[in-house]
Amino acid sequence: MQVKLLVEAGDMKPGPALSQKLGPLGVNINQVIQKVNEETKDFKGLKVPVELNIDSSTKEVDVSVFSPPVSELLKKELEIEKGSGDKKKIQVANASIEQIISVAKTKLPTMLSKDLKAAVKTVVGSCASLGILIENKPATEIEKEIDEGKYDKEIQEEKTDTSEEKKAKLEEYFSEVKAEQEKIIKEEEAAREAEAEKAEEKPEGEEEEKKEESEEKEEKIEKKT
Repeated sequence: MQVKLLVEAGDMKPGPALSQKLGPLGVNINQVIQKVNEETKDFKGLKVPVELNIDSSTKEVDVSVFSPPVSELLKKELEIEKGSGDKKKIQVANASIEQIISVAKTKLPTMLSKDLKAAVKTVVGSCASLGILIENKPATEIEKEIDEGKYDKEIQEEKTDTSEEKKAKLEEYFSEVKAEQEKIIKEEEAAREAEAEKAEEKPEGEEEEKKEESEEKEEKIEKKT
């Protein structure tokens, strides 16, 4: 019997969902959790796919751990908690091509990609979905440059180390991007607040106009009488 799970590496905890999957199989859930946490501790801080192979007669459990999803590896590599909720407006990191190659190398053994270059392109695609810049550019632009062979040397040499000088330049550029993003967000919030205030003021203004119209009608009636 096989049970597939996506767990917090090194920090799997009991819960209703886990009990529903393992309870009917008659295995010791606490022992399974302990075993999974031991097997996944090297990926601590990431979500990793796990496969439990359960012997229905002996209730013995074998744990198979698979490489974390590309998105999780990118989060760890770039030290970010999550991707962008609005990738068109918000960028969450600025990666070097070396960092992308590093993630691709880690994931390559479990990917369908034919070679490292194809794996790098897959990782770049994930960057586009998460709102991650690469080499100060949108991921879609980097994908085209990979096709054109711009990073062939780095990929062939499997370069995974980013120089301190390059890191500093990437960080400097991204700090400017973040500042601009924050400015735009504040401007949008101010515009929404202004619209909300106008919407609140409008009914009061309409009420005042109706009151004035009513008073004018009453004055005309009084004059006629």
